[in-house]
Amino acid sequence: MYTVYILYSNKFDKIYIGCTSNLDARFKSHNEFGIKGWTIKFRPWEIVHTQEFDSKREALDREKQLKGGKGRKWIRNEIIAKH
Repeated sequence: MYTVYILYSNKFDKIYIGCTSNLDARFKSHNEFGIKGWTIKFRPWEIVHTQEFDSKREALDREKQLKGGKGRKWIRNEIIAKH
């Protein structure tokens, strides 16, 4: 099982979109354990949306879709605005 997830940093009004097979560990990496990378600059993060997929290919396709302009607009209008 693969999960596409959207993180939101309310403090910085930032969105992060990712894909993982272990959401708990990945979220801890973004919020606590990570020592390098883009997401450490915008902590704390919260999970605002998840979608599960049976295959890695499906999950990566959805992640790519969400990272496009229309996907980010949907996230802002439908996920963040209602959060």
